[in-house]
Amino acid sequence: EVQLVESGGGLVQAGGSLTLSCATSGFNFDESAMAWFRQTPGKEREGVACIKNNRIGVTYHVDAVKGRFTISSDNAKKKVYLQMNGLRPEDTAVYYCAMQPFNYACDPAVGLIHYDYFGQGTRVTVSS
Repeated sequence: EVQLVESGGGLVQAGGSLTLSCATSGFNFDESAMAWFRQTPGKEREGVACIKNNRIGVTYHVDAVKGRFTISSDNAKKKVYLQMNGLRPEDTAVYYCAMQPFNYACDPAVGLIHYDYFGQGTRVTVSS
């Protein structure tokens, strides 16, 4: 059974930093692609960043977070992280870890392709 468990959310002031973690189990981590999505009330869930969990570890970040957020993974620990710096009030959302059991679900040119598995989410609130 695929399990994705996020942690690290919280309340932070604008300009601050947070690191989200996603602990995983139940699938072949090295062959997967993983991503972070976020959702605010009344809006569709949007992709933020993704990473191929192979030895190369290619990543993709959407323009809204490029230069501020960094996705990374630890294949030995089967964990994925999202380092968030320079947080803004508009980054306030529930953040979800996502997985697709194929590396091609993260394309450095195209971005996040379809993801079927999501965690329960962790809330990030950025105060102004």
